[in-house]
Amino acid sequence: MQTFLAVASMSAGRKHLSLEPMKLHIKNMVCDRCKMVVTAELEKLGIIVSEMELGEVVVDDSTNDAQLAEAKKSLERVGFQLLDDQKQKLVEGVKNVVVEMIHYQKGNDLHLNHSNIIAAKLNKDYTYLSNLFSEIEGTTIEKYIISQRIERAKELLEYGEQSLTEIANELGYSSVAYLSNQFKKITGYTPSVYKAQTSEKRKPLDKI
Repeated sequence: MQTFLAVASMSAGRKHLSLEPMKLHIKNMVCDRCKMVVTAELEKLGIIVSEMELGEVVVDDSTNDAQLAEAKKSLERVGFQLLDDQKQKLVEGVKNVVVEMIHYQKGNDLHLNHSNIIAAKLNKDYTYLSNLFSEIEGTTIEKYIISQRIERAKELLEYGEQSLTEIANELGYSSVAYLSNQFKKITGYTPSVYKAQTSEKRKPLDKI
């Protein structure tokens, strides 16, 4: 897993008396394991993590530049890299919102308008985010959402605890047929065939 860490407010000669906490943006931080790894690496260096969610870590405002420099080296050793580009941060924000919606939220959120949710979460115009995402990732937000939904469907199929109807409803599909057609288009298998065979592996979320 290669994940990229973005420092939102690191600059030369950072003033240690600033009352503003430092927010770290994480590219491809898409699971609880990612959170655990980042937290452990930062705390080894005495950096206090005050808040954490997918894609973002807020650290104590006493964090200094020397600690950040060591954090950069430490995180790189475990597959993380520092990133400052604002456009990349926005694209990563889109990914994090999508992953959160599809893999970690319960209820009816997946039946809502994805574009409205993404725009509201990032406080940006959706058309701008969509164009930026396509420019940097070479694919559309809509295709990224589909890929994440299918990956979640694979996971639920492997658990074997829900019917296909229940999975389709949980993932916001209007019908089982719609899910089945999209699943086969992406994987080459129908959901029932996928469930019966074991050779096809799920993809890590940060590789989608």
